[in-house]
Amino acid sequence: MTPGLLEDREGPEALEWEALAASGEASAGRGIPGQGRGSGAHGGKAENEEWIPITKLGHLVKDMKIKYLEDIYLFSLPIKESEIIDFFLGVSLKEEVSKIIPLRKQTHAGQRTKFKAFVAIADYNGHVGLGVKCSKEVATAIRGAIILSKLSMVPVWRGYWGNKICKPHTVPCKVTGCCETEGWPLGRVPTKWDMKNQ
Repeated sequence: MTPGLLEDREGPEALEWEALAASGEASAGRGIPGQGRGSGAHGGKAENEEWIPITKLGHLVKDMKIKYLEDIYLFSLPIKESEIIDFFLGVSLKEEVSKIIPLRKQTHAGQRTKFKAFVAIADYNGHVGLGVKCSKEVATAIRGAIILSKLSMVPVWRGYWGNKICKPHTVPCKVTGCCETEGWPLGRVPTKWDMKNQ
């Protein structure tokens, strides 16, 4: 053991360093705890890291000035931080990776492959979002698509089929969405209770 390293250390800190030196961990390139280069985690976000808002809306949400997500949609405020959605709907959110498409581009050096991920996210209580992200790695594409799906989350107007019994469970009227040249109709659907009583 090097005596120069322990000169300024006393008490439990010195005992901790002695134990590390004896086990050989200090000489394995990990350094002295709390000093120099071996600082711990490299890159990425820590799981328990506290959210520090960047936008004005983020500060209002964190300070509890805005208490409901509907208030944001009511005034058409743009959501630029995915943590705002996590703050309101964090536990109830469910995400599903719909599709992953490999994209290939031919270059002079050969083929370059990227992956495009489609992620749908919802809280099963009237909020839905869809995110699309392209990246060199599948995991990065999925992570980016999840963030984009939270940013693109919108409230869904819900209604009934037939009688107004229980909670709203379907779309209020027949709607049609268009994607390129195709139209996608979406109609009202009865509940199991309505189907039993028909």
